[in-house]
Amino acid sequence: MSYNSAERLREAVGPLTAIDGVRVFVTDNASSDDPAAALADLPVDFVVLDENIGFGAGCNAGWRRGDAPYVLFLNPDAAIDEGSLRALAGVLDRNARVGLVAPRILEPDGSLAFSQRRFPRLRSTYARALFLHRIFARAAWTDELVRDPSAYERPSSPDWVSGACMLVRRSVLEETGGFDERFFLYCEDKDLCRRIRAAGYEVLYEPGATARHHGGASAPRAGLLPVLARSRVAYAKKHSGRIGAALETLGVALNALTHTVVARGKRAGHWNALRAALGRERSTA
Repeated sequence: MSYNSAERLREAVGPLTAIDGVRVFVTDNASSDDPAAALADLPVDFVVLDENIGFGAGCNAGWRRGDAPYVLFLNPDAAIDEGSLRALAGVLDRNARVGLVAPRILEPDGSLAFSQRRFPRLRSTYARALFLHRIFARAAWTDELVRDPSAYERPSSPDWVSGACMLVRRSVLEETGGFDERFFLYCEDKDLCRRIRAAGYEVLYEPGATARHHGGASAPRAGLLPVLARSRVAYAKKHSGRIGAALETLGVALNALTHTVVARGKRAGHWNALRAALGRERSTA
């Protein structure tokens, strides 16, 4: 799925087009740049949308055009080589109960990106709001991110994985309906993993496959913080009871408030995230 990503799109798409048996679809979510021109010499199928319908909806528009048994979702600022892609496919080949598998993700400088995640819990939401995840960096109760480097050295089954790169069984996408399009951006990957697990399939991490992600090191830019806040609240309302969702909403709001106090460059973004969490502002990506 591409949105104003023409500058980096070739790095993601080029290696895939050279792999036998791989058909590449690029969903253009009403970009203002020209991704088709950037890839004019490559065998790519474009799905051109008239408006930006969001990340998950854009991905859905792409995978529904194909018919391959496995679907690779790859961010436009990420890349994966043939050996790693085949390693992921091998995991699905060997075990029909695996619905989704994801690789190790590296930053552009080769350092590890923490791509294994835990489902949101109230203790981790409030711990992050109070910056306890910085004090107890590897404690499971303080953060959704799995920050222990040793956890990335072996195959595992985390709650969910980053949507920057994931290989999903098409039959599982069809069974679950793919991404929930109510999430414009953020939380659509954790929601998909949760529903895949609820359907009786496994979500796996495979360190024998590696992807590189240029966006992996960066936190959301200020303008997207309200989008993230709304998505976290929407996720809580979908998967938690009334009381749990209310407490999660307060935690998201508290996180925005504490970051408004201490942040400098993103102070306005965190303030808007606070208003978004409380339902007082409607902002767009």
